[in-house]
Amino acid sequence: MKIAIVILNWNGQKLLEQFLPSVVNFSSKEADVYVADNASTDSSINFVKEHFPTVKTVENQVNGGYAKGYNDALKEIKADIYCLLNSDVEVTDNWLQPIIDVFKTDEKTAVIQPKLLSFKDKTKFEYAGAAGGFVDFFGYPYCRGRVFNHLETDKNQFNDTSDVFWASGACLFIRSKVYFELGGLDEDYFAHQEEIDLCWRTHNLGYNIKYVGSSTVYHVGGATLQETNPQKTFLNFRNSLLNVVKNVPKKWFLFVIFSRLVLDGIAGIKFMIELRPIHTWAIVKAHFSFYKNFFKFLKKRKKLSKKQDYYQHTGIVWQHFALGRKKFKDLK
Repeated sequence: MKIAIVILNWNGQKLLEQFLPSVVNFSSKEADVYVADNASTDSSINFVKEHFPTVKTVENQVNGGYAKGYNDALKEIKADIYCLLNSDVEVTDNWLQPIIDVFKTDEKTAVIQPKLLSFKDKTKFEYAGAAGGFVDFFGYPYCRGRVFNHLETDKNQFNDTSDVFWASGACLFIRSKVYFELGGLDEDYFAHQEEIDLCWRTHNLGYNIKYVGSSTVYHVGGATLQETNPQKTFLNFRNSLLNVVKNVPKKWFLFVIFSRLVLDGIAGIKFMIELRPIHTWAIVKAHFSFYKNFFKFLKKRKKLSKKQDYYQHTGIVWQHFALGRKKFKDLK
């Protein structure tokens, strides 16, 4: 089984200096390591070639964001399994073998995520994926170990191997044949939540997605866009709505769309009360962009496979903000 670890880079030499050594030291026996560069203007690629001669490079012609960047790069890389790895991730000894074992023993598993802990506080789960992701009835994403902004402490409660709905794009393993069968990542997302769409479509093809808690990596998070950046708010709200249009089954489609418009409006009011109007404006812009892309995504929806049931919990907004439920085990 040939593994390719592919790190997407854009002007990230400092991150490569800090995190690439762990990837090379703990991965080179089981996998080939690649840096896929998104038309950087710094000296990232020269740095890699000079200091890490065993690491292969792919140089994209444009910065097309996460989705296009990986789509362009993976066309040039031959492997059975791709690992899409953020440049701000520190890996650990023997992180690959538990994941390889699952791929070898379960042919229906197409996507795997390891345990994702915070690099800044290694006792906590990390926001971007924690212990594997889900979406609620209204399409809002959350994770085992992270509900909205509440992060659980890692007390080995998620050391299992289990089915999840989506895997974090910070460290996502996928069978190459499935990646290309799906047509790769949807480039209209640019960045944020495109991995949720990819996993949603993976489920619709009948494959499984798993979390493997015996493999651990540490993620900085926010290295490209911090949580306080309104562009991140814009992309998260818009792309979450696009996920709904593209993937929610017909029987719930109109109700979920209408409900999301109301709930997102409440989120905008919340930002205003918190004196963060720039994020309220980001939600407004996200909705205008969503309306602009609505019919385009309806066409994509018609081309997809049969849409499967997708949610484990009904309304995490109500459960978290109204009922105060902060841990995954408390959700009903």
